[in-house]
Amino acid sequence: MNTAAASRVRYARHAVLAAAVGCALLTGCTSTVSGQAVRDPNAVPADVPLLRERQLDDVLLPIGEINSIMGSDTMEVTGELDQMVDHSRDVSNPECLGAIFGAEQPVYGDSGYTAVRDQVSREPDEDNAHWVEQTAVLYPSADDAKQFFDDSQAMWKKCAGSSIDIDDGTDSYTWQIEDLTDSGTVLTQVTAQEDADGWECQHALSFASNLTVEAWACSYGAGDEAAEIAAQMLENAAK
Repeated sequence: MNTAAASRVRYARHAVLAAAVGCALLTGCTSTVSGQAVRDPNAVPADVPLLRERQLDDVLLPIGEINSIMGSDTMEVTGELDQMVDHSRDVSNPECLGAIFGAEQPVYGDSGYTAVRDQVSREPDEDNAHWVEQTAVLYPSADDAKQFFDDSQAMWKKCAGSSIDIDDGTDSYTWQIEDLTDSGTVLTQVTAQEDADGWECQHALSFASNLTVEAWACSYGAGDEAAEIAAQMLENAAK
């Protein structure tokens, strides 16, 4: 895989996921713009019950909704996991691993998490214009989920302004981590790949009850799509 193509799928992570398929608080509100309901990405539903592992698949957004949020109509699911992965050896600063990759065992390992669902989607062609990862993670208690959110806030803030090199032994890339935005219930941060024609990703993390949701939304000029995906994941959890 060439560097440009790999950059569009976040360091070829879709290949890792595809190979492993089958492995083992605020009130929400909307506003209206041009006749369409627009969800506040910082609004966290207050009525999410304690969840069980069998409910995690329903937290993830269906591919049609991912396409709608990303402004595409050809994205498809390319990888799914029910376990964490580990790219810590591939990054120049492992302390910032959680600000560069989602669903990482070294990041979640001490959180006490009990289950995970991770899914990647993109257009099928090599020069895809969009890439999304959504991750839903369960914990024994709501306090555990909140603690992971707080720990992530500290780490993302510390890593803001850093340049992180990624090298898998075949290809190498450099990502610039931008400033953290923290609403108190939602973290967002943009990472931009150097020399990639404006390819960048918004990273979002939120929580409710004993659940955290994490989203990456990548495109040529990222907006607030990851935050919107995370907000809708929490809405799904509240159903």
